[in-house]
Amino acid sequence: MAERLVVDPITRIEGHLRIEVEHENGTITDAWSETTQYRGIETIVEGRDPRDVWAFVGRICGVCTGTHSVASVTAVEDAIGSEPPRQARLIRDIVNAAQESHDHVVHFYHLHALDWVNVVSAAKADPQKAVEFAHSIGSKWKGNSVERFTEVKKTVEGLLDSGQLSIFTGGYWDHPDYRLPPEANLMAVSHYLDALQFQRSIIRIVTVFGGKNPHPNYLVGGMACSIDPDKSETFNQVNLDNIQAWAKEIREFIEGCYLPDALAIMGVYKDYFDIGRSSDTFLAVGMAGATYAGSPSGQPVSRVHPEVRPGVILDGDYSALHEVDAEKIREYISSAWFSYGEGKDSEGLHPSVGETTPTYTGPQPPYTWLGDAKDGRYTWSKAPRYDGRATQVGPLARVLVAYLQKEKTTKKLVDKALASLKISVPQLNSTGGRTLARAVEAVTTAEALCDHLLPEFIENLAQGDIDVFDPNRWEPDSWPEDCEGFSMIEVARGCLSHWIHITDGAVSNYQAVVPTTWLAGGRDPQGQRGPYEEALRQHPLVDPDQPLEILRTIHSFDPCMSCAVHVLNPEGEKVYEVMTP
Repeated sequence: MAERLVVDPITRIEGHLRIEVEHENGTITDAWSETTQYRGIETIVEGRDPRDVWAFVGRICGVCTGTHSVASVTAVEDAIGSEPPRQARLIRDIVNAAQESHDHVVHFYHLHALDWVNVVSAAKADPQKAVEFAHSIGSKWKGNSVERFTEVKKTVEGLLDSGQLSIFTGGYWDHPDYRLPPEANLMAVSHYLDALQFQRSIIRIVTVFGGKNPHPNYLVGGMACSIDPDKSETFNQVNLDNIQAWAKEIREFIEGCYLPDALAIMGVYKDYFDIGRSSDTFLAVGMAGATYAGSPSGQPVSRVHPEVRPGVILDGDYSALHEVDAEKIREYISSAWFSYGEGKDSEGLHPSVGETTPTYTGPQPPYTWLGDAKDGRYTWSKAPRYDGRATQVGPLARVLVAYLQKEKTTKKLVDKALASLKISVPQLNSTGGRTLARAVEAVTTAEALCDHLLPEFIENLAQGDIDVFDPNRWEPDSWPEDCEGFSMIEVARGCLSHWIHITDGAVSNYQAVVPTTWLAGGRDPQGQRGPYEEALRQHPLVDPDQPLEILRTIHSFDPCMSCAVHVLNPEGEKVYEVMTP
């Protein structure tokens, strides 16, 4: 008889996610993905000035910071007919590329690597052999030295001697399925710490153009950062020189450290290319940063790999790529605590007419099990579907779509990885494949930033192009009385779309279909599981007291729920606290 296991909360993610599974004889037989918080920012912006909405919806997330704001201003521009100047669009693309690079590095080293890397084991390593290991996997990172690895080893030893593991507290370090040798663990821990420092260089690009981070500033019709090479208070040559240096550092770290680490680690855990298979329909509107104002059948408003078109892979058929039809998107709430009105809850609504009406029917926390609710509702996440199919979005979807279109760098990196690991394209639909795809995409994103976006922006500056704002559609009296628009943009975790309806100069309806909703959503009226749930079916589970395998697969999606909240009772006191690594 199957036993039940709850992992709540799933940590090393943004926000609150609860996973319930049934398991038997070392195998998970069924799973439920449960988003246990509600915020309702979509309803907060109703009735507001569309030009202000980006500042509100940007607060949906503080990790993928700015992406919701870009999606918002693009949707508003689509609705009112605004056309930002090319330099403003390039600035958005540059900021998106920096954010994407930051997000992937943070995910791999700080959110996901500890699922594969045994920190405690690093104390047993020989620093010289760790350097040799780094060289053997092709890592060219400047931090691969005996001195640096000795320093990190002493840090780990000090933590162990103190009895307090600091940021590494709570790990399942005695789990039998940690496989890396001590030297590889030492190298990885060292790179983990290097990446903490490296984050600053990446995110400074966002700060220069956006004024701050998180939640940089945006502007309907362009960007809020003026350009004047001769003024210190605007974007000038000093800023440009710094950004070029930071972009070079981004590329060096990703190509010399991140990609070799990812390939080496997943090579040791090669069986995870046969674990965590999820929904086999994939959707992407291009490579990372690709942005559409309105239908993806038109031209992108971004300059990121415009040769790679939007595409859908249906039902695991990797021989054909289908056009993306935004009209085929529907959101279902049969497993979520929302209501579409009497008799409509089994229907799927298109985002252009979507509703966000909370209707909580679950038990009062703390609760023991949500998956068997009599009304079938167990989550705050809607269940998006494309043409009736549960669909994966994210780096893997983008890499597959680019690979099928033979994008040069993507094809080279993927073919090399397939040959090295001796796996096939279908095996990329896995825990290992999602982890590898992020590393591949980090390389292509850094390449686009350094070889295409920045050079084009600089060439335009040389020609005197410093215009970053379109004033023609700024005033509400220039807008139609009733208009609608939407945007689709490829951000770190997948395809993000914002949909807006403007009536008499104010927002009358707003919906955001975010990547994690696509992935974390529950069952639909046909009983299809969401991608998280599907990935955990027929999944190994060695030790229910240390559910490391669950973390590996769920983290491979890089969950990003809304910003963290505390669970309180009516008196404002904490009800309970559960810690997992």
